[in-house]
Amino acid sequence: MLYSRSLPTLVRLPRFTARSTRKTPFMATAAKSKKKTVRIASGLKRARQDVKLRAANVALRSRFRTVIKNVQKAVDAGDKAKAVELFKSAQPVIDSVADKKLFHKNKAARHKSRLAAKVKALATA
Repeated sequence: MLYSRSLPTLVRLPRFTARSTRKTPFMATAAKSKKKTVRIASGLKRARQDVKLRAANVALRSRFRTVIKNVQKAVDAGDKAKAVELFKSAQPVIDSVADKKLFHKNKAARHKSRLAAKVKALATA
């Protein structure tokens, strides 16, 4: 820590003062840009698994967004029958994403609730 000579020793100066050679706070950005390579066998296996898991998660997240958009488009178009059909097919997709812990179960419930309210409002209108 840097201390000022004129101030009591309990007062600390921030790291980015004129006395310091660094212009930014301590967190370096270079550490984020360079990834360490794994050399241990278990780490290499984990890296291979992470690639596969990420691909599966990306596909599931994309499917989740797609079914929600499809229901939303049907509601915006005013097509009641199509909206109800798409909502029924979207519910298991939303639940499966929550079961796999890709999203929190409350987020899934919130999306289902909002879609259901829109479909119901379309049915009454």
